[in-house]
Amino acid sequence: MKPLKNKVSITLDSDVIESIKHLAEQDDRSFSQYINLVLKEHLTRHIDKDSKK
Repeated sequence: MKPLKNKVSITLDSDVIESIKHLAEQDDRSFSQYINLVLKEHLTRHIDKDSKK
């Protein structure tokens, strides 16, 4: 069973949106999927970094 997802609303700068759209397209993902992937990677790095302190 897939984990449930929640909808959120955020405000992003136009240049950030365009960059993410471009990167998502290159990775053959939707905008939402790509943001989710990037945020998960960022959180993983932070959790790993914090655990080494």
